[in-house]
Amino acid sequence: MKTHGVTEVLHYPRLDTVLMVENTIRTAKEYPNKMQLWKALPKSMMYQTFELILDYLETSGKIAISAGKVFWIWDPNAISTLKNKGLIVT
Repeated sequence: MKTHGVTEVLHYPRLDTVLMVENTIRTAKEYPNKMQLWKALPKSMMYQTFELILDYLETSGKIAISAGKVFWIWDPNAISTLKNKGLIVT
């Protein structure tokens, strides 16, 4: 996982915090940049923790960050459709 130059993680996020960031990205009406997204969160958190969550979501294939914007790309329905057709999804 990328760490944006941070050598030591001071605080690991709880699951409810990761889910809060996921939900905020998924329900955004437009694609925010990182700072807009961070400010739009319902609860505050350290920016380092926020960056760690974004790194995790990007590594896991749920989001993409391009041209400074954060995009939700995970589509579980498409994965289910592929599995139902006998395709192996890794």
